[in-house]
Amino acid sequence: MSQYIAKRILLNVPVIFLVFTLVFLAGHVRPGFAEQRAAQGILGGRNYEEAVAVIRAELGTDKPFWKQYVFYLSDVLRGDLGTSWITNRTVLSEIKHRVGPSVELGLLQLAVALLISVPVGVISAVRQDTWLDYVFRFGAVLGLAVPSFYLATLFLIFAFNGFGWTPPVAYHGPFDDLRANLEKMLLPAIAGGAATGAVLMRLLRSQLLEVLRQDYVRTAWAKGLRERTVVARHAMKNALIPVFTVVGLVVGSLAGGNVVLETMFALPGMGQFIVVSFMNNDLPMVQGVVLLMGMVMVMTNTVVDLSYAWLDPRIRYR
Repeated sequence: MSQYIAKRILLNVPVIFLVFTLVFLAGHVRPGFAEQRAAQGILGGRNYEEAVAVIRAELGTDKPFWKQYVFYLSDVLRGDLGTSWITNRTVLSEIKHRVGPSVELGLLQLAVALLISVPVGVISAVRQDTWLDYVFRFGAVLGLAVPSFYLATLFLIFAFNGFGWTPPVAYHGPFDDLRANLEKMLLPAIAGGAATGAVLMRLLRSQLLEVLRQDYVRTAWAKGLRERTVVARHAMKNALIPVFTVVGLVVGSLAGGNVVLETMFALPGMGQFIVVSFMNNDLPMVQGVVLLMGMVMVMTNTVVDLSYAWLDPRIRYR
């Protein structure tokens, strides 16, 4: 197992290097454009060529392309993602202040999705072609068809018209005021987790149906084992392998936040902040957020690969 883990980690080195390179190249598709637009915003919307030249010299974007790339790579490897052009604060400090609400919302969405998908998917598979199966499948299709922002809008309208309630305006951390935090986070978590739960439910149901038809499961039935034992101990472990892939994709997107939901519920997270950074042409901030999302995705995929080896020991020997 240790050799398999070392191999997976070493394979991530060229992937991470490629992520660094792509993020740098994406920020230089139009050289000088972001600096000029940012300077215009800072200096009152007018184009001051001399001021733009001074800003480019201070930022180092007037140097040759390869030198910019070498400096960028060395800074990133030292943990320096640059300084925001708008707030004049380091990118890491800006991310630190905003990543908390995004991660919390994403984890709550994942918890809602798992609480919905696992029991519903198992019951739907075990009770195939019964009225419960049809009801759950209809609910899954409905969850896939209704966008999360529309579901969140319905929640807000129903809560206001039915109970005269609106979520708090200010955001409070879960360790500061848990009740106020849940009042603000619960609706977007349910709205965002419904669609993910529908995907996981359908995937778990189809995989569990396939596993339940395997010979070793039939042997377990023939031995007279209880249904709960057959499903939980013999079938679920293999059925969860593709489900972990989807869960990994969901966890990998936590760093980027939920742009629409965070905007609707006024959450000070990464989703809302990345939109503001784009609008203000804050290139270092955009690059830092995208780089963070890429790194989280790479690490999440590594954890998912290792979970495959735990779920199915045959994988580590291939």
